[in-house]
This record gives sequence, C-alpha cells and structure tokens, in this order.
Amino acid sequence: MDFAYAPRTRELRQRLHAFMAEHVYPAEARYFAELEANTRAGRRWSPLPVIEELKPRARAAGLWNLFLPESEYGAGLSNSEYAPLAEIMGAVPWASEIFNCSAPDTGNMEVLVRYGSAEQRKRWLEPLLAGEIRSGFAMTEPAVASSDATNIEARIERDTSQGRDEYVINGRKWWTSGAGDPRCKVLVFMGKTDPSAPRDAQQSMILVPSDAPGVTVLRPLTVFGYDDAPHGHMEVDFRDVRVPASNLLLGAGRGFEIAQGRLGPGRIHHCMRTIGLAERALALMCRRAVSRVAFGKTIAQQTVTQERIAEARCLIEQARLLTLKAAWMMDVAGNKAAKAEIAMIKVVAPNMAAKVIDWAMQVFGGAGVSQDTPLAFFYSHVRTLRFADGPDEVHRNAIAKIELGKVPPPRA
Repeated sequence: MDFAYAPRTRELRQRLHAFMAEHVYPAEARYFAELEANTRAGRRWSPLPVIEELKPRARAAGLWNLFLPESEYGAGLSNSEYAPLAEIMGAVPWASEIFNCSAPDTGNMEVLVRYGSAEQRKRWLEPLLAGEIRSGFAMTEPAVASSDATNIEARIERDTSQGRDEYVINGRKWWTSGAGDPRCKVLVFMGKTDPSAPRDAQQSMILVPSDAPGVTVLRPLTVFGYDDAPHGHMEVDFRDVRVPASNLLLGAGRGFEIAQGRLGPGRIHHCMRTIGLAERALALMCRRAVSRVAFGKTIAQQTVTQERIAEARCLIEQARLLTLKAAWMMDVAGNKAAKAEIAMIKVVAPNMAAKVIDWAMQVFGGAGVSQDTPLAFFYSHVRTLRFADGPDEVHRNAIAKIELGKVPPPRA
C-alpha cells in the first residue's frame, strides 16, 4: 500500500499551506470584523472585502477551481488528489471561497458540468467558474422529513398551454444554502414532476433564476445563534414561479440520479474540510495546554488532558485514512462502488471533529465558548454537518443494510 500523495498534490499542498499562512490566517480577525460591520449595516451576506481581495491572488497563484476533476473546467485533480487540499482549506471555515471551492457552488458547478446542457453551462457555469456569481441549492423542506427525499412535496409542473413550454414551480424550501448572497443568481431546485411515477423517478431538478417572479426569501436560519453559512441558510418560498422548460436538468424524473452524482464528491469535500478543522482545534488545544497552569502544573501535565490529546490524534488519523480510502475508491471504481465508504465518512468525520473541538473547549475553559476563540464557531459548523447531505441515522442505516446483505439468509 502506498499512502504517499501524488507529486502534483504535494506541490499544491505546499503552495496552499504557504498561501494560507501568508494571507488567510492573518485575515481571520478582519473577516469577523467585516462580517460584524455588514450585520450592523443590515447587509449580513454582502461580499466581504477581505475575501474579494484574496480571490485574484489565489487565482494568480493557480489555486482556483481545484475541486473539479474535469480539466476543461478545473484543475483536473481526482478525488484522492483534491482531498488533502480540501483539508488545508477546511482549517478556516470560510477560506474555501477564496479558492472558488466552497459549497454550494462546488456541487452546483459539478451538476452543470456533468448534467447541464450547452446553453445552461454557458449561462450559469461559466460565471460560476469565474467567481462572478454565486448559486444556491434548494432541496430540503420544512413541512416534511427531507432525510427521505421521496417525501419532498414541491411541484414542478409543465405548462404547454397557449403556445408556452414552461415549468411552474411551487413549494417552500429551507436550509437553502447560498440564497442570502446578493450575488446568488441561480438556484438548483428539486421537486416532483410526476407524483404517480415510481418513487425514485418522481423527482427532478431544475434551474431557477433567483430573481424570477414568485421567488421570495422569507428568513435566514441560524445554528446555535451563528450564521453557519457564509452566504446564508435561507427559507425560501416558490409560488407559481415560471421558468423555460429548457431549464430542466438532464430530464424529468432524474433528480435522484443528479443528487447522487452531486452529493458523493461533496461528502468527500465536507469530510476533508472537517478533518482540517479538527486538526486546527487540536493544535489550539495543545498550545493552550502547555501555556496554562492549574493546581501547580500545566494543563498539559494533567493526565486527562494527555489522554484527550492522544485520543484526538487517533480519531483524526482514522477519519483521514477512511476518507482518503473513500476518495480512492470513487476514483478507481466509481461512486456506487464506494457508497459504503462514503456513508461511513459522513458519519465518522463530523462526530470526530465535534468531539475534538469539545475537548479543546474544555482546555480553554470559559474562553472556549466565547467569541475570543473560534472554537464555538467551529463546533456549530461541524454539528450542522451531522445533518447536511443526509443525517447520521440515514447513513448508518445504509451501512447496516450493506453489512446485513453480506449475511446469507437462514436455512428453513
């Protein structure tokens, strides 16, 4: 077994580490100051100068659209090659946007690359690749348990009357990531085109311009009081929204097919960024532990602290190896063959990171849950990921079914 990164990945890791050290880590205080200023001014999700200033530098450094394996559009990296880069970006939750590698745009760009028409790619993909616009993803709904996507009630109905060829969209979505940004120009919307079709063929995905008549952003949603998404998790109402029939992606009834193609790579990205966040929390915990004295010795000398530091290192390494295995399997055998590993990392990585961050908070004491450290912000972020792209329970059920499927039926 060869655990070494590919030469190109090693070179990009060095460049990315250097960029983060020179430009991103020193800008963290400025980021939160600008975000607070925007909030006070009533424009919470407006672009932040600190990010906009760093984007051209990242692009000039060749650190742009690294997530896309299609070399025509992105860096041409495989999942295995990109995963270590996502980990580096993940140490700062908002950093991936600087490199045009942030959700939900990454997933939406992958959808357009793989399933979009030439017209759709021209109108939406090209400006997304250039970082000129943002996008949103509208899938889950407040009125149903969206962990079972067949429950989705939103409707996408075709209207060919009076010479039209349009789809009429009705429904209410929430946790619509990206919809708060004023640069959000398009939403990828999932809804039912044929409720009478087989369960997996009822849903479709369609592109909805965010300024289309009938699209109304109702409110932002927070996580533990934090705005967990840099560009807003929004509740959005769609009422008699009309879009051309050509806005449908891939074809009617193929929404689940698109969703699986979108969410597989996205889960690798999420998990590797989460591992990067856990590494950051562990480093903060260790620095704090050696610098603080309690009961006559440093916190690092307390046995309980040493046990947690050791356990954190073990958990991080386990999660990283499992995630890299999943990425490798996706590269060599495809997403379907890697479905068990993808489900496992989606359970393992956020739970691991939440535990490590919690231990880091304990070492920091009261400071750990205050705004004086980033740990509470980190925790709210990774706790959310136990829901995003499917809750833990759904992934655990999938893993269990795969395992039970290996057992031969009992003899009569």
